[in-house]
Amino acid sequence: MYQQMIFVNLATGNLDATKKFFGELGYAINPQFSDDTTVSIPLSEAIVVMFHTHEKYAEFTKKTIVDSTSSSEVLLALSAESRDKVDDLVNKAVAAGGAVTGEPQDHGFMYGRAFDDLDGHTWEVVWMDASAVEG
Repeated sequence: MYQQMIFVNLATGNLDATKKFFGELGYAINPQFSDDTTVSIPLSEAIVVMFHTHEKYAEFTKKTIVDSTSSSEVLLALSAESRDKVDDLVNKAVAAGGAVTGEPQDHGFMYGRAFDDLDGHTWEVVWMDASAVEG
């Protein structure tokens, strides 16, 4: 069966800082699709984040590029395999220069936290007990 992929394209004010930040979160860069204007970071086999300089990003849209530190353009949500993995990723993000945003959400069967990356893009990290959903 064909597995559809998603390529999330985001603008960044500092490509080198973005590479370092996501490297500190444990993600690798795909050099085949990276250059001095874009960095490709696979999050899984089906999800790839493409960070572009503002100049490169502007080639794909006629819309104004928002200042993601003061405006929200998207909320990105990532699943985690456990509550500890949620905390681990958010803590790594903060240690790498990101900022916690919002309060932890704990519903027993579901737990989530969020952080803003260096450009202010909000990443939500969520664990959910699959057995609670099945019943």
